[in-house]
Amino acid sequence: MKRLTPIRSAALAAAMSLPLLAHAADLKLGFITSLSGSASSLGIPYAKGLQAGMAFRPNVDGKKVTVVQLDDASDPTTAARNARKLIVEDNVDALIGTAGTPSGLAINGVALEYKVPFISISQSKVDGPDGAWMVTVPQSAPLMIDTVAAHMKQNGVKTVAYIGFSDAWGDLVYDALQAAAKKHGLTVLTNERYARTDSSVTGQVLKIVAAKPDAVLAGNSGTPGALPYLGLSARGYRGKIYGTHGIINPDFIRVGGASLENLLAPTGPVVVADQLPASHPSRKVALDFRAVYQKTFQAVPTDAFAPYAFDAWLIFTDAAQRALAKKQPGTAEFRVALHDAVTSTKELVGTQGVYNFRRDSRFGSDERAVVMVKLEKGQWKYLP
Repeated sequence: MKRLTPIRSAALAAAMSLPLLAHAADLKLGFITSLSGSASSLGIPYAKGLQAGMAFRPNVDGKKVTVVQLDDASDPTTAARNARKLIVEDNVDALIGTAGTPSGLAINGVALEYKVPFISISQSKVDGPDGAWMVTVPQSAPLMIDTVAAHMKQNGVKTVAYIGFSDAWGDLVYDALQAAAKKHGLTVLTNERYARTDSSVTGQVLKIVAAKPDAVLAGNSGTPGALPYLGLSARGYRGKIYGTHGIINPDFIRVGGASLENLLAPTGPVVVADQLPASHPSRKVALDFRAVYQKTFQAVPTDAFAPYAFDAWLIFTDAAQRALAKKQPGTAEFRVALHDAVTSTKELVGTQGVYNFRRDSRFGSDERAVVMVKLEKGQWKYLP
């Protein structure tokens, strides 16, 4: 565990050229992401997205924000240890993180123990009091998968095979698929799983092909998410292929190559911001994000993960502005006020949707946060 300054990779060092540690700040934020390990293809974009947020809104009512960033190496144990250090040693007012559902759940456990607001940028779902100090930025699996199932039904799909990670994210997608399939009259034929670190899914793919489904849905994310599609292509599968919002990043497309052609997936509006109608609520802020990202990194954003961190920054700064009217940062009382502000966020427009949080719900997105896209020659195309 270490502070990541300087960052080892020259490319990433350039990406993080704006300093994350400010001096004499009035607010302090702990940021955990995966700059190394199996989830780094998501974690590095998250880091860039947070930095774009800092450039977009660098202070809160004139008050600076110190951001202390740590790498969890894609490991839940390290993520929890980082969270504890940020709270106990650095006295942060809130936490944002990380890449991967297991690590997000690990951070939540620490945030709950110390009663520190936690804005999750991974798909982390904890029901009841155990999730009381967390909100989740990404759209919920049920919201996204219901959209997928509706699209399947509209396009003549009757049977679907499932393959996903053998972890909490794989479970969330499968459970959502079961509920959506019942609602839309689909039959789920398989429930195949694999680990994020596996290098082959041949056995699982053979079972799927033998089942002869009309479509296949994969519940995975990042570069490991390409494995099922590569396997299906190699075995000559010609049915429809679907993914989740966890695979919208360029490394996934690079690894999957031609096997991903015509892949269908749900995602947030920012991915196809310039293709959206002018009336879409997220179009303007999504284009603003693209502009500040390009100015910061001299590159166009090409993934869905940097925008989640950008939106997390918007949620944090919006809530901090309201909490500052009641308490002073660096205190337990401010953490409570900040928690109350985050969980009462109303109609906050972000790149990935419009956020409305409640104390009894981890998720703040609704149907305005979902679009269907199709991958054609390496580019995501909006499906109205």
